[in-house]
Amino acid sequence: MPKTLKTIIQFAVFLGLGILIIWWTVRGFSSQQLLEIKEAMRHANYWLLIPTMILGIGSHWVRAVRWRLLFTPLGYNPSKRNTFFAVMIGYLLNLAVPRLGEVARCGVLSRYEHIPVDKLVGTMIAERGMDLVCLMLLLVATVLIQVDVVGAFVSDYIWIPLSGKFTGISLTSWIMIVLGALLFVLIIAWLLRRFKSTKAGISFRKLLRGIAEGILSIGKLKDKGWFLFYTALMWLLYFSQVYIAFWCLDDTVGLGVKAAMSILAFGSIGMIATQGGIGAYQYIVQQILVLYGISATIGFAFGWIIWLAQTALMIVLGFGSMIAIPLYNKQQDAKPAPNDPPAQ
Repeated sequence: MPKTLKTIIQFAVFLGLGILIIWWTVRGFSSQQLLEIKEAMRHANYWLLIPTMILGIGSHWVRAVRWRLLFTPLGYNPSKRNTFFAVMIGYLLNLAVPRLGEVARCGVLSRYEHIPVDKLVGTMIAERGMDLVCLMLLLVATVLIQVDVVGAFVSDYIWIPLSGKFTGISLTSWIMIVLGALLFVLIIAWLLRRFKSTKAGISFRKLLRGIAEGILSIGKLKDKGWFLFYTALMWLLYFSQVYIAFWCLDDTVGLGVKAAMSILAFGSIGMIATQGGIGAYQYIVQQILVLYGISATIGFAFGWIIWLAQTALMIVLGFGSMIAIPLYNKQQDAKPAPNDPPAQ
């Protein structure tokens, strides 16, 4: 399948799924409930979104600084601005095509900082792996702290669907999956040995080594404390955005830390499920807020308000970074080196 066609299909599937979830959610509302959603969004205090956006910018900057730490064991020291610009361009492209942004930010930073792409991809995998661990810990903590509130939600929407899928797989199917994976690994290993002296084989091994070095960079960090600090700070900033956003609507003002934890934990899954989180994020936020006594209409409105704020911020910063990064690097290139004589 041509790469362009595959990208178009991926975009259509993820976007279509999001639109389908929106339609499926909205069709259950009466005309009176739809009017309540419009009124809630019309009377929301959007000024309070300003501090949430400032916190959002801070979280993106912290992510860039944390990612930059992983380059130190590899012998590279890119500028913080270029790293930040690359991260924001990646976020922007992720809104268009799933996972494209992860590759794009590596390509952008490689272009302006002359770091091998394979090593950048490895550091990106390590960084995303840490995010996954943090999300899992947050989910577990959220459920344990308030199992009486979110326990039923986890059971109905996550545990039962997942267990149903796995229990439906027969022992024969499991054996075939394991054998297929083993066969795939053996074929790759054979190809690497068979064509190790060819140009393609050498390039491929170099690519794998670069990715491996990038992944292992997290273990070679001298500043592990700073990496963990930035990780905790980033998630704290994510949490603060949700918590402050509660004050946008009168009905959600009374919600506290536990509700914010639930929205951050389960809403993060929604951001992954569909194109930019559209549809899935709003639906999950709505269902979570219902557990805390908030009406479905207000929950739906709140989900849209916070999603639109986050998405608008990514779009503005993403396009701004696309414009800023070539200008910034042009200025840097124009500056004379410390030992160079000034231009006459």
